[in-house]
Amino acid sequence: MKNSEITNTLVEVFNPDEVNLIEEGSWQVETDNFRLLVLLSEDSSWLRLLLPIMPFQEAQAFLEQFLQANFDETQEVRYAISQGIIWGVFQHNKESLTEEDFQNAIARLVSLHAVGTNNVFNRLVESRIRQIITAAKLQKQSLETTMQTLDRFYAEGMMGEVSQTSEQREAVLGIWKKQLERLWKEVEI
Repeated sequence: MKNSEITNTLVEVFNPDEVNLIEEGSWQVETDNFRLLVLLSEDSSWLRLLLPIMPFQEAQAFLEQFLQANFDETQEVRYAISQGIIWGVFQHNKESLTEEDFQNAIARLVSLHAVGTNNVFNRLVESRIRQIITAAKLQKQSLETTMQTLDRFYAEGMMGEVSQTSEQREAVLGIWKKQLERLWKEVEI
């Protein structure tokens, strides 16, 4: 892929006013929602797309889930850590990169940014729910008893927000119930 093809593709995918050539071999796409960097290696043989996702400090609780997403979901793009930031990254040999692959990589990175940490957060929550189920089953508790315990924790203020209304508490407990019912049979001890 030639530099002019990179520029043309970026201008096709984004608003031309959002695409800036920083210097030869470096582009920046600045939208209202994100900043995408397109960088060539020093010898111009490799192309790298970078899109910041979130500060590393905020992501530390999700590191295992980010790595799982790299393995299971992200396909040709990856989550990576550099300079205190979690990035969405795509790297490819510039010579063999096609315009279609370049456009697909951009789309996938923008999608990673759009979902933010929702997927990794959901994975974390599911793993915590599975831990609760495992602990309950080890104590020979039923699903109903486990729900009663969670209800008591919310009623006593051990879980939930202090300012939560009874309607909000019931809504949260309804979500807990759905998740516990969904995962209860899957967790074996």
